[in-house]
Amino acid sequence: MPDYTAITFALSDHVAHITISRPEAANSLNRDLATDLMNVSLHCHEDPDIRAVVITGEGRLFCAGGDLKSFSAADDIASYIRETATFLHVAMSRFSRMDAPLIAAVNGAAAGAGMSIACASDLVLAGESARFTMAYTRAGLTPDGSSTYFLPRIVGLRRTLELTLTNRVLTAQEAADWGIVTRVVPDDELLAEAAALATELAQGPTGAFGATKRLIHSGWRESLETQMEHESVAIAHQASSPEGREGVAAFLEKRPPGFLSI
Repeated sequence: MPDYTAITFALSDHVAHITISRPEAANSLNRDLATDLMNVSLHCHEDPDIRAVVITGEGRLFCAGGDLKSFSAADDIASYIRETATFLHVAMSRFSRMDAPLIAAVNGAAAGAGMSIACASDLVLAGESARFTMAYTRAGLTPDGSSTYFLPRIVGLRRTLELTLTNRVLTAQEAADWGIVTRVVPDDELLAEAAALATELAQGPTGAFGATKRLIHSGWRESLETQMEHESVAIAHQASSPEGREGVAAFLEKRPPGFLSI
């Protein structure tokens, strides 16, 4: 496992806990953080012992977006941002395509890249004081981090344009009403709720979760018949897998399935 400089990582009971750890810089995204996110996403994707992932921010904020100080200090700002975005995008791709569900536990502000991470997560829990804003165009920049892929699919075209062009700030409850947030919880219960949800998911059929995620993402670009063919292939494969056999047997025998023992 690589040494991380901008995140902390812990694995417990098949749940990976990732904490963005740049509180002195509002957990903003620089090249080091993007590199760490890329490396930890690859680890979560490849380690079969990881069956659910929680990502949160250290201190008061989830992630305040790009670290504009590091951007402006770069000798070649375009190259620096391109490299940083590339590392971030590898992370978003791996998190999206891995079998283990990704839960974002959003504390405080999720702006720019922070909002992008939330949008790319499978489930999002937000503390009551959390706030969401795209923020990119306020600094004369354009969105990245997969937000132009996920956000329109979550909230629709008009609302996406409103969020990106006006940089409207959404409260946690507004973000839940718009479908960006799965559930709003009291601030002091956020991490416990996220951990409990991750523990529950970690006991489930991880392979089925991953295949389901990939089916849902692919459905946006396929015809009806092609997507149903993907569904046929996936469910047939899953039915013959150890997970599928255990799940069916448990249902017929009226007992809880033992996916963890497979």
